[in-house]
Amino acid sequence: MMDLAKSYEFFNPNDCQDMINIIGCGSVGSTVAELIARFGLENINLYDFDVVESHNLVNQMFTTEDLYKPKVEATKKHLEEINPALKETVGIFDEGWKGQHLSGYVFLCVDNIDLRRQIVTENKFNNTIKAVFDFRTGLTECQHYAADWSKMFHKKALMNQMNFSHEEAKAATPMSACHVALCVAPTVRLVSNIGVCNFINFVKGKTLKQAIIADAFSFMIEEIL
Repeated sequence: MMDLAKSYEFFNPNDCQDMINIIGCGSVGSTVAELIARFGLENINLYDFDVVESHNLVNQMFTTEDLYKPKVEATKKHLEEINPALKETVGIFDEGWKGQHLSGYVFLCVDNIDLRRQIVTENKFNNTIKAVFDFRTGLTECQHYAADWSKMFHKKALMNQMNFSHEEAKAATPMSACHVALCVAPTVRLVSNIGVCNFINFVKGKTLKQAIIADAFSFMIEEIL
């Protein structure tokens, strides 16, 4: 059994029995999953169609033992190594999100803004969702957006942050000379930590932070909404 002595008095996982949906198990998604597992939460669904490649080891939660395995399977394996109980409670969807019903909490960690917008739009009136958490990463800067799904103005604010295309997002992404998107582990860890802290606070009854921007290397974190 996982010993929660260091965190149990701060956060009791029994206070959150809702499903946690992590859509995208790359850099942010795999890190969010790991952080959530360490709080003792067990009802988790993982969505991703991709496999682990060597360049993923730079900023994702994988090791060389995971190479060429589906990311959902590799992520689940790491979660089980943290908490063996997760072997029975983590669901994996190796074709990604294909319109499956969502409930509880949704973490949008895919690197395609068009898909994120689709998920939000199709679930705009889904009353079984409690909150949605969105993440953006650049090289050193990152952004986190969230919406309490019981508040329409939160939903509208989140959708307003998605008024651009996947191609426009790619054009704005820092690229290497070999046309590889640049993003380093500290930036990923920072935005993932911000999002998970926002989630934990919300479960504990605190007000959700709707928008936070940060830069991992200039030591800046700012709430903008």
